[in-house]
Amino acid sequence: MSSLITADLVSLDADLGTEASDVIARLAASVAAAGRATEADGLTADALAREAQSATGLPGGIAIPHCRSTSVTEPTLAFARLAPKADFGAPDGPADLVFMIAAPDGAGTEHLKLLSSLARALVRAEFTDALRAATTADEVVALVDGVLAPAEGAGAAAPSTPSTPSTPSTPPAQPTAAEPRHAASAGGTFKVVAVTACPTGIAHTYMAADSLAQAAADEGIDLQVETQGSSGSTPLSAATIAAAHAVIFATDVGVKNESRFAGKPVVVSGVKRAINEPSVMLAEARTAANDPRARRVGGSVETAADQVEGGGVGFKLRQWLLTGVSYMIPFVAGGGLLIALGFLLAGYDITERANDILADNTLFNLPEAGTNAAWNTPLLTYLGALIFLLGSWAFGFLVPALAGYIAYAIADRPGIAPGFVMGFLANQIGAGFLGGIAGGLIAGLIASFLAQRPAPRWLAGLMPVVIIPLVTTIVAGLLMLLVLGRPIADASTGLENWLNGLSGGSIVILGVILGLMMAFDLGGPVNKAAYVFATTGLTADAIASGGTEVKIMAAVMIAGMTPPLAMALSTALRPSLYTPAERENGKSAWLLGAAFISEGAIPFAAADPLRVIPSMMLGSATAGAISMAAGVTSAAPHGGVFVFFAIDHVFWFFAAIVVGTLVSALAVTALKQLGHDRTDAAFEYEHETVPANA
Repeated sequence: MSSLITADLVSLDADLGTEASDVIARLAASVAAAGRATEADGLTADALAREAQSATGLPGGIAIPHCRSTSVTEPTLAFARLAPKADFGAPDGPADLVFMIAAPDGAGTEHLKLLSSLARALVRAEFTDALRAATTADEVVALVDGVLAPAEGAGAAAPSTPSTPSTPSTPPAQPTAAEPRHAASAGGTFKVVAVTACPTGIAHTYMAADSLAQAAADEGIDLQVETQGSSGSTPLSAATIAAAHAVIFATDVGVKNESRFAGKPVVVSGVKRAINEPSVMLAEARTAANDPRARRVGGSVETAADQVEGGGVGFKLRQWLLTGVSYMIPFVAGGGLLIALGFLLAGYDITERANDILADNTLFNLPEAGTNAAWNTPLLTYLGALIFLLGSWAFGFLVPALAGYIAYAIADRPGIAPGFVMGFLANQIGAGFLGGIAGGLIAGLIASFLAQRPAPRWLAGLMPVVIIPLVTTIVAGLLMLLVLGRPIADASTGLENWLNGLSGGSIVILGVILGLMMAFDLGGPVNKAAYVFATTGLTADAIASGGTEVKIMAAVMIAGMTPPLAMALSTALRPSLYTPAERENGKSAWLLGAAFISEGAIPFAAADPLRVIPSMMLGSATAGAISMAAGVTSAAPHGGVFVFFAIDHVFWFFAAIVVGTLVSALAVTALKQLGHDRTDAAFEYEHETVPANA
């Protein structure tokens, strides 16, 4: 394998800017200049998108921006020791040591182990001190190579590595009434197991594991960690889980096989908290161990009673639904774009001919050319028909995937098969996505209930793969067919008829409502509800007919693009109203908005919600209304301006975006000026040091 870092990828005491976006762009340029990425802009965009999910700054002046990118040709590290420091969102201030980790989309396991080894070294003071003392780029390369050399142990995160895979179907043994719940109460060693996982599985997963392991070693706690990262991991054994007094989930994504930990007191938080506050999380685990019903979430205890009587059920329901949606979106995105490409090649009338062309024609027996395609040739008509069919078949998995992964989120693997069956059943009886949601919830809850029932040892191995899926499918299927299916199908049909019957003023009002929802919480549950409503309406027939469903998709995408674009425009129009950090965020918001990433406006909304959110809602509502009134349609569920070929009435598509952006930008600019003739941001802007060559 080639070296991950070379001297030309190291910058010492460099001025790369004081904002994360500046530093990331400069490091991405160095990766591209070294021939390890095809383009700097693509790598920069992917790294900034990852940064938007969660800041990568860490305590101690460290930052590790990282991403997977199709622009990267080989796994690479770029390092900068900054002077001045740059703000990467760490709680204790800006960073002077920055490692950019760039991995290809298909990076191999061995390379990812090397990258995780580096991430772990960054929590060791002797390594970061040596980086600060290095005088040449070659010294930095030698230091990095030194921590990457023992890569074989990269998958382990704890003092002793678990080696035996656990059996998800067998619940861990629980202490009896006579046993102490807390090891410390009996003078023994307090035992904790932990799972760490971050979205990319490259850096934070392993840093959190090592941070917890170091804190546990200092406090005399027996800790075993399972790192669910990209470089692979060894699952905790059933015996290790059974012996633990408490569990820590330091994750930003779902825990794989969470049912293994059933009955254990759990501390739940994001992965960065384990890096920043490992001792606090271990103390919370010790407290939670005294109450086996407790599930401590981010510093507040949520008991079993709270989960039923308080917000616990709502939180879980949202988590289940969003899990289903996240797994469903690739089917929607791929299917929609394939259908749009099929129409582009073969024309909209291909919906009536595609199956016949598949049955009767080949590359050596081409069909007649389409009559309303962009290119009327027999070959493109044939290819367009096949691509259209691929997209239609992908759409056929939409509701089953939604239901299957809702059930998976509730009951883990035993829920997948029954959930998929319920989704297919919903399609068969005409219950649509509403039936898929209901079927997934029912299948998941039944499977979860059965998984928690005690089973004799001889039957335990069959439970997750045979007994639970079989019984769940029978019970949930009969419940759907005999009780719930028909009412849900009628409701779904009524909703479809209502949408298709909208015209004139009523369809504009729908656009306004969707726009308000998209801007209300910028990626939160209300935003996601509008998005799911739009994506589940995308079907091959709807795309072919240009029905209300595809108009809704266009309105939702346009309304979601407006907020970040508006904030970018406002920071450009009146930079004195914004802090330097906000002005830098405004620069990156141009790209995020163009790509339909509404979360690009979140930093502004979080800092000034009373001015920003109403302004964003006003512009998004305007954009949604224009889109619906003009009949703009979208066969693609995502992509923003980059999927213009899947948009009908492209002029009005861009017109709605421009008008909505202007409305929001002018509104937020006016509100920020209202009653604030002299803001701190303005004072700071006016007194910034301007370079002589500016």
